[in-house]
Amino acid sequence: MLINKIDFGKKHEVFAEPTPLGLIGLALGCAALTPIAFGYGLTPMGLKTAAMFCLLFGGGCQFLAGVMNFANKNLFGGTVLTAFSFNWVLNWWSLSQVASGAIPDHTILLATDVVSLVLFLVITYGFGFFSKLLFYFLLDIDLLYAAKIVKAVTHTKSMDLPIALLTVGLGLIALWIAFASLINPTSGRTVFAIPGPMFAVKKKQAFDWSLRNAMFEVLFKHWTEVAFKSMTFEELKEGVQKKVGERNILPDLAYLMELGAVVVTTEGERVVNVRLSAQGIDLYEQIALRKYEF
Repeated sequence: MLINKIDFGKKHEVFAEPTPLGLIGLALGCAALTPIAFGYGLTPMGLKTAAMFCLLFGGGCQFLAGVMNFANKNLFGGTVLTAFSFNWVLNWWSLSQVASGAIPDHTILLATDVVSLVLFLVITYGFGFFSKLLFYFLLDIDLLYAAKIVKAVTHTKSMDLPIALLTVGLGLIALWIAFASLINPTSGRTVFAIPGPMFAVKKKQAFDWSLRNAMFEVLFKHWTEVAFKSMTFEELKEGVQKKVGERNILPDLAYLMELGAVVVTTEGERVVNVRLSAQGIDLYEQIALRKYEF
């Protein structure tokens, strides 16, 4: 039997959601830096070990996830992950240099940290329109850069503990978001909660499906009872009014007729009888009953 599945123009991503990959890489990079931030693993081998995690996971995973996000036309995800991946490559280089006895130039690093802070502050605001957790995730990065700038300018050691704690926090938030992206859809329920937006956005006017949906419901119920026997226009009008109130159904009925979803019998210019066509039944079953979602 031939099943005619109608293509509604649903967007298909080029890749599966890549963000969890980048976040897991970021979390592993933060884990590698945490002992160093608390004053442990400061030997040349310890620094080189952390450097490789920064390169492979912090840089590699985030770069790959960022490029895949761009391919999926996710501007914010692609921008943040890709840009941040190069910061992790810089961490790799810096740790490797320190392990070899060379210290990266203080002035250059300070200048780039200031610019990075400005960039991520703006991006933090943008992520506030998606989720509070994403906002706090970027805010953690902002505070990290701010602490690094204060330490670089004042040469104080009082920023060491905040930097270490912010590093741990960044890794934990990254893991939580990654787990939510992976586990929630798989389990079919919210195991790892993701709060709503920090900032409200004025909703765009959306199409009101209620009238057409009510017409389909009435006609489909009629079809399940008497197959392709028509119902009168007055019966359809009465059934729709019970669902959505007093509304003019003729324009939508004419549209569905042109679409081929309904068969209409007229006398002169007056609609007499109406029934769903086979295409209309299939259309309703796809939209409302999720016919092809196995």
